[in-house]
Amino acid sequence: MTTTTKPAKVRLSRDYWRLWTASVISNLGDGISAIAYPWLASAVTRDPVLIALIAVAQRIPWLVFTLPAGVITDRLDRRKIMVSMDMVRAALTVVVAFVILGEVSSLPTPADLATGVDIPTNFAVYSVLLVAALLIGMAEVLRDNSAQTFLPALVKPEHLEKANGSLWGAEMVANSFVGPPLGSILLGIGFALPFFVDAGTFAVAAGLVFLITGQFRAKRADGAAPTRKVAWKAEIKEGFLWLWRHPLLRPMAIILGLLNAAGMMMFSTFILFAQEDLDLETGLFTGVLQPVADFFGASSVAAFVFSLLLMAGAVGGILGSVFAARISKRLGSGPSLYVSILGGSVTAAVIGMTSRWWIVWLMFAVATLLALLWNVITVSLRQTIIPDELLGRVNSVYRFFGWGMMPIGSLLGGVIVAVFTPLVGRADALRWPFFAVAIINAVLLVYAFPRLTTEKIEAARAGATGD
Repeated sequence: MTTTTKPAKVRLSRDYWRLWTASVISNLGDGISAIAYPWLASAVTRDPVLIALIAVAQRIPWLVFTLPAGVITDRLDRRKIMVSMDMVRAALTVVVAFVILGEVSSLPTPADLATGVDIPTNFAVYSVLLVAALLIGMAEVLRDNSAQTFLPALVKPEHLEKANGSLWGAEMVANSFVGPPLGSILLGIGFALPFFVDAGTFAVAAGLVFLITGQFRAKRADGAAPTRKVAWKAEIKEGFLWLWRHPLLRPMAIILGLLNAAGMMMFSTFILFAQEDLDLETGLFTGVLQPVADFFGASSVAAFVFSLLLMAGAVGGILGSVFAARISKRLGSGPSLYVSILGGSVTAAVIGMTSRWWIVWLMFAVATLLALLWNVITVSLRQTIIPDELLGRVNSVYRFFGWGMMPIGSLLGGVIVAVFTPLVGRADALRWPFFAVAIINAVLLVYAFPRLTTEKIEAARAGATGD
């Protein structure tokens, strides 16, 4: 008689759940700001290049600060870095909120923006927003790099995929399901209110991470702490060369960088595309949503429907957190990554061809599910195969490629719209970033086929764990 035993239920530590809760609260604020910041940017300028420059400012730190951030992460206590950077982000967001409060009488209402109204650029508020985006981005680079290298200290290697899946699924819900509609409601109450709430979420997250006990400085392979003297150039070079010489992580980082650049090409001017090309006010379900929007006064139907578009990411995130590991196991890691790239091409093409917001919603949900599939496989792999004493630096080099391309993509998105406007008109020009992304993803899929195979991924994981 054969008996089977159920696998033991994985129980993650209390400190992990503190980190989980902090991330969820912080991502709730990010979800609120995800609608508040684009709406504010579109309230101070309608120029596609200036709109794109806000996204550039948010992402340029990933290009210029990621490598030094990796050295810092490998030398200082990662928990303390996270706490400090969340407090910095809270302070900067409060400054933005007070500036808006002082200028609110000169800004168009959310309802005005929904009509795509043409307004002169308010350079005073725009300048504050640009500088704040840059500084918050700098803090985000250091905080997020520390967070990814911090997690393996709380979770065993064999539980990382479960821990990452649970964390990202919850983050998606807060960031894309709860945060955006809450942000649209707060916008209806007051233009500055979403920013005050966002600042509060950063402060609460900092407090929760502060409660995690222990020392979280990286250890060298011999168990010793890093020396006090920092050889910046040599240490950055060590992390860079480790990744560049790795036959799997190098193409993975290059592909991720181009995928993220393509994504920002779409999203840097997405607020203008949504306001001017999509049926936010006359589309499906808006008759049902009108009483909701009316109840909150200045908050328009379009602002609420725009928040629903952002909620699509939560649906994809939930599905991804549940099914990513299963999809990876069923298809294999390599084919799963191929599907993620191909899906990005198809969804971008469909978005570029439609004017229906609910079709865009469906495409966002699918694209986010596939993006989470990519992340669960690749981030867990990096956390497993990179030595702890190099984890911060190699992770920062990887993100230098992966995230450093975002500001370039953001700027290209605005330039594409500006270049195509006199050729095909404003409405069609706002669609061309999506078509460009569909082409880029198709080319990347061809590049990925021989390089990101299941055999290579499993061999790298086995080599690191000794299996």
